[in-house]
Amino acid sequence: MADEAPKLIQIAPKGGEKKDGFNLVTERVVAVNLENRQLEVELLAYDGKTVVLDVAEEALEDLKKLKAGDGATIRVVEEGGKRVATSFRIRAKDPNTARADSMLLDLNDSHWLNRKYAAEVLGELKDLRAVDPLISALTDEVGDVRQRAYDSLIKLGGPSVPSLIPLLVAEEDEIRQSATEILRKIGKPAVEPLAIALTDADERLKTRIMKVLDRMGYKPKTKEQVKTELPRLT
Repeated sequence: MADEAPKLIQIAPKGGEKKDGFNLVTERVVAVNLENRQLEVELLAYDGKTVVLDVAEEALEDLKKLKAGDGATIRVVEEGGKRVATSFRIRAKDPNTARADSMLLDLNDSHWLNRKYAAEVLGELKDLRAVDPLISALTDEVGDVRQRAYDSLIKLGGPSVPSLIPLLVAEEDEIRQSATEILRKIGKPAVEPLAIALTDADERLKTRIMKVLDRMGYKPKTKEQVKTELPRLT
């Protein structure tokens, strides 16, 4: 469990804060530790950061009902410098989120038909958690699975780009070609991430990125061009 916790995202009742605590809403419970009476949850709008809460004795029965992956509304109070959860309400998942959870599991299924179906559906659901699993599916032993992953990454669009860029210098020709084609088909949403990646890219990757941008009709300016276009002070 995490040692450092960022500021909690609080939802106060109408009419102002109450002295008896506040509601903490999380989309995902990360871990439940019954032995230590602790709970780790992911915070909304904090890019995956988590917070650890102690759990009050009266909430232990509710804690037993929670499991990793649940969404929950948690009543939290500050006691002696600690954040203590006093009650929980498990929230039903959005049907699409629940379906995406299932498809993410099926993408690793031993049966290729399940992987094929999952790779296709994840693109339709537009669940961004699918980006890296779909990237991995580009190397699946079954061609139909690879093709569905290819199509779904295009549907996911811009969020796929940062994970696709390193594949431009992959050892396998097929992977390099797939990454190039996907980026070109994503089109305009791929331009800015590609241009940003040029900043820290080594020469080999930089060359590949420039070729992709060129084929898309974009020509990033060189440092020399930028310098000559800077306005002169008078």
